[in-house]
Amino acid sequence: MANKLTRFDPFTDLTTRLDRPFGNIAEFFEQFGMQPFSRGSQAMPSIRMDVSERPDAYTVKADIPGVKKEDIKVSIDGNQVSITAESTSEKEEKEGETVVRSERSYGRQSRSFTLGSEIDDAKAIARYENGVLELTLPKRGGGSGGKQLSIS
Repeated sequence: MANKLTRFDPFTDLTTRLDRPFGNIAEFFEQFGMQPFSRGSQAMPSIRMDVSERPDAYTVKADIPGVKKEDIKVSIDGNQVSITAESTSEKEEKEGETVVRSERSYGRQSRSFTLGSEIDDAKAIARYENGVLELTLPKRGGGSGGKQLSIS
């Protein structure tokens, strides 16, 4: 059984509807460095991942560089999987005793997806190494539940 992940984009055809009365609205937003709509192609998600399926399990490899494993959360509920990662950074430049520049940033990225079979959350495994989160998600025969995975 071949299952295919698809991303729903409610704005795909909105650009063509807005272009008629207002001219090319996508070009207007691009002048300001913004891309509210993607023309014919989908926007690249912030967490990029590969999903492979075996008869007994799914394997997910998600690229989440520059984040500590303590700041990554993986939740499983039936066949729904959610990955959330938070990152913070502080940079300060000094000249002598005077602070010339201080920058702080905070970011949160998340990704949720649905698989073709329910996941046995009691046997699911999450590992994070060198910026890659690897999930081993065994398929469940029946029943449902919800679990947040601890990452090793």
